[in-house]
Amino acid sequence: MRSTLKDLGDALRAALRDLLGRPEPKPVRVRARAVVVLAVLAATAAVAQPRNVVVILSDDHRYDFMGFHPDAPRFLQTPNMDRMRAGGAHVANAFVTTSLCSPSRASILTGQYAHNHGIVDNTSPIPPGTRFFPQDLQDAGYQTAYVGKWHMGEVDDQPQPGFDRWVSFRGQGAYTDPLLNIDGEQVQHTGYTTDILTDYAVDWLRQRDGSEPFFLELSHKAVHAEFEPAPRHAGAYRDVQIPYPSSMWLTERNYAGKPHWVRAQRGSWHGVDFMFHGDLGPGMDGFDNFYRRYTETLLALDESVGRVLDTLEELGLAENTLVVYLGDNGFLLGEHGLIDKRNAYEESIRIPMLAWAPGWIAPGSTVDGIVRNLDLAPTVLALTGTSTSINMDGVSFLDLLAGGAATAVDREFLYEYYWEYAFPHTPTTFALRGDQYKFIYYHGVWDTEELYDIAADPEERTNLVEALPQVAADMRSRLFDRLSEDDAMRVPMRRGNWNAGERLVYD
Repeated sequence: MRSTLKDLGDALRAALRDLLGRPEPKPVRVRARAVVVLAVLAATAAVAQPRNVVVILSDDHRYDFMGFHPDAPRFLQTPNMDRMRAGGAHVANAFVTTSLCSPSRASILTGQYAHNHGIVDNTSPIPPGTRFFPQDLQDAGYQTAYVGKWHMGEVDDQPQPGFDRWVSFRGQGAYTDPLLNIDGEQVQHTGYTTDILTDYAVDWLRQRDGSEPFFLELSHKAVHAEFEPAPRHAGAYRDVQIPYPSSMWLTERNYAGKPHWVRAQRGSWHGVDFMFHGDLGPGMDGFDNFYRRYTETLLALDESVGRVLDTLEELGLAENTLVVYLGDNGFLLGEHGLIDKRNAYEESIRIPMLAWAPGWIAPGSTVDGIVRNLDLAPTVLALTGTSTSINMDGVSFLDLLAGGAATAVDREFLYEYYWEYAFPHTPTTFALRGDQYKFIYYHGVWDTEELYDIAADPEERTNLVEALPQVAADMRSRLFDRLSEDDAMRVPMRRGNWNAGERLVYD
């Protein structure tokens, strides 16, 4: 029976490759939990299933800051993200497994947790032998391009394996007049970086070889702090009223049951009382300006999404291309008295995700199943019929995009963040997050653990670690079992040599 199913799967895969003009993928070893059942997908997929993939990646974009989202600020306008949602799917429960630029971007490109790919912070070099899934696409005959922020290793902007076209910059880059590495050559540019990167992406779509399938990743700096809107958008929201989160205020209610480090962080680089060590101005004026500049910077990013969709439609590629928009991590804007990300709270680990493929994804659909950033790689490989040698932790959510049901009611996933010397305000954090409960454990500090009923308390106001001791104990046990089974009981250390915005302390 097993042999018969294998023969059927081989035949179906071959038929799908013949239909879509894809070459034979190389046979490779993959982790059992990451294996994609291509035979089933091939048998159930419509002929209109796309063969090309465009990934648009943003930075620090909150999951709820899209105009159509019921929790978005009422003044926020994102017409092109709204267009993606109206014409495709909103992946409503998308998450990262590490809420930090470099580890998240590595997870997206490897399908692995940070403890497996080894890029655990923003200064970690890429470990020798690391393989990114676009290399598999390239080997399978795909044209590939990477345009934008790479940020794996602070100083490296050199072309990486797996990409025929390379446009990037060092580290965080700049919002204006960027110095870009164009296929290995340093080229100075004038203008707004979001627009310039989009120009390169659109030009590549127009100039590529039309006879071959393609993969493009457009990776933006926006909306990373410190926010800088395009000149045409500066002041667009100057008169709006800022909707402060209820957990922002320094009250007994807000800090009952919270770890000591959370309250202490209020007066730090990543706290609302001393944001960026006071550089943004005093009190609420500074916070309001910070909030407005964030939303204004988002406007050019939304326009970039529209330009990519317009180009695909103009070139007749829309019905043959899957476009996925996602963020590399979330961002707090006052929740629990904090800004930034890194921690395991919802606003930090949840990300926006949209999927658009006319004729294949049902317009206006919603994917409710839990999807992680490390699930993108196996999903793209499943769509394209490409095999990989990467030992992936992620699983494909291709069936969810095509209208299938989630494979599990309560899919619990691991979250990890490793303490950084430059940003010491947030401790090493491990968490399990499921559909109902989230358990958070802190390593290296003597502080309380946290347990939240996410379904009943989405704002994470009430720590249940003492009220539900058995639930907490069970989740703590599962957390450590999982870390142990995956050989993740190794907390990495890095040489520290700088602090973010160090200031003198005055009495």
